[in-house]
Amino acid sequence: MADDGRTERVLIDTKLLELLACPVTKGPLKWDPVKSELVSAGAGLAYPVRDGVPVMLPSEARQLDPEKPRRR
Repeated sequence: MADDGRTERVLIDTKLLELLACPVTKGPLKWDPVKSELVSAGAGLAYPVRDGVPVMLPSEARQLDPEKPRRR
């Protein structure tokens, strides 16, 4: 977080985004700059990016729809 309370925007290199895949589905990820997350629509998960580093652990991912069970 920035000192003024605003969320800092993290940028993801487009080449890195092309190389990364969802560890659950092996499918593509979409970058959400507002939430600083890499989103896997197929798995229904959003992986956080902390200090510019993608955290690609399913256990650290946020479930997109809490009503649906995680796809494994």
